Amino acid sequence: MTKITKLSQLSEHLKKTGKLAKVAVAVAEDANTIHSLSQAAEEGWLHAILHGNKDKIIALCEAESIDHTRFEIIDHADETEATLAATAMVKQDAADILMKGLVGTDKFLRSVLDKEKGLLPPKAVMSYTCALEIPAYNKLLFVSDTAVLTYPDLNQKKAMIQYSVAMAHKFGIEKPKVALISATEKVGAALPNTFDDAQLCKMNERGQIKDCIIDGPLDVFLACDPKASEIKQTPNLIQGEADILIFPNLESANSFYKGLMLFARAELAGLIQGTSKPVVVMSRSESADSKFYCLALAALMAGTS
Repeated sequence: MTKITKLSQLSEHLKKTGKLAKVAVAVAEDANTIHSLSQAAEEGWLHAILHGNKDKIIALCEAESIDHTRFEIIDHADETEATLAATAMVKQDAADILMKGLVGTDKFLRSVLDKEKGLLPPKAVMSYTCALEIPAYNKLLFVSDTAVLTYPDLNQKKAMIQYSVAMAHKFGIEKPKVALISATEKVGAALPNTFDDAQLCKMNERGQIKDCIIDGPLDVFLACDPKASEIKQTPNLIQGEADILIFPNLESANSFYKGLMLFARAELAGLIQGTSKPVVVMSRSESADSKFYCLALAALMAGTS
C-alpha cells in the first residue's frame, strides 16, 4: 500500500477502497461528534448509527444545518441504555466501531470492559495509541500510552509496542523505529523504567517483539532529532528517526502530546487498543477535526480498508 504520511490522507485512502465502515455512537448528542460523523458520511466511507435521545439528536442536527436523514438514529430513554445498546451492536458485529458521544468516560468504559458484554478479550491489555502530525517533524509520530495505563509494567509496555507497531503497519510503515523514552540514555537504578527498556530491547533482538526496531532508553532528542546522536556521541538504532515513542508512564505521555497540540499545532488521531473492535474515546471538548481523524483511523484499523 501507499504510505500514509499525513492524517488528512486517511480519508482519501478510505474512499479509494470503496468500503463502508459502520460506527455505533453512544449518546450522540454532541455537536462536534455530529459534525465529524456528517463529514465522514459525506466522504462516503462511514455509516453512522446514533444511539441516544432521538428528539435531541434531530434538533441538534437542525441547529447545525446537518441532514439527520443521512444517519440511522435509535431512540433510548437514557444514556446508560444508549451506551449499552451501542456496545452490544459492536459486540454482535452489527457495527465495526464504537464511539463515545456525550457520555462520561467512566460510564462508557464500564460498558467496554464488561466481562460478558464488553469488547476487551480475556487477559488482553487495554492501552491507547495516538498518531500525531507535527509540523516540525518529518513524519507521523505514534505515541503510547497517553490515556489508559498509569504506570505500565513490562508486559503492558510490550503490548503498547505491539499495538503501536500494528497501527504503524496500517499506515504503510513496514519496520517502524520504536524509541523507549526516558530522561536519559543510560540504564540505572535512579530511573527504574530504564531496566524495562533494556529488557524490551533484548526481547526485540531475540524476536519476541517482531517487525520493528527498538532502542532505549533514549531522550526525545536522540529519538527525534538526527543531529542529536552526533552531538551527544551516543550510537543508537533510531538515529533521530523514530516512528513510535513509548513513554514510561501516563503523566509524561499525556503531557507530551498535549504540549505538542497546544504549542506546536499538532493534529491527533487516537484509539483505545486491545479491544476486539476499534473504540473511539475523546474528550467532549475535542474539535470536530480531531474526532474526524479518529473516525478515519478507526475505519483503517477496523479492516474495512
